[in-house]
Amino acid sequence: MNETIICAVGNVATQPVYRELATGPSARFRLAVTSRYLDRGKNEWTDGHTNFFTVWANRQLATNAAGSLNVGDPVVVQGRLKVRSDVREGQSWTSADIDAVAIGHDLARGTSAFRRTPRPESGAVSAPARPEPDWETPPADDDAQQVPEAMAVT
Repeated sequence: MNETIICAVGNVATQPVYRELATGPSARFRLAVTSRYLDRGKNEWTDGHTNFFTVWANRQLATNAAGSLNVGDPVVVQGRLKVRSDVREGQSWTSADIDAVAIGHDLARGTSAFRRTPRPESGAVSAPARPEPDWETPPADDDAQQVPEAMAVT
């Protein structure tokens, strides 16, 4: 099936709304995407038009998005674009929705602390938990920090 996959970078415009449905968890929020361009006459960056998308997340993505996102957060959303036209009360409406596959904070505009969600326990025997690797640089020996005579600058 042909689908339009997009990646939108913008800000969370509404607080995510979380619902438990018969098909599983679902969450939605509005995403504001504003283009910026360099106004050469003023020699400064200027905001252009703002597009609004309704982002839909399902299952674990919905749970994690509802627990992680707040209004104003800069995010990157990847998913399937769905453009819908509708007639309501005699007026024609067009909406653009994104059925999200991935959502994350935009680290170009700030920092984020990732927390892995625990997996639900099942009756099956799971592998023992592996400890996190020690990514810290070990402290150097005092002898190792001294520059060898052959490399010393005189």
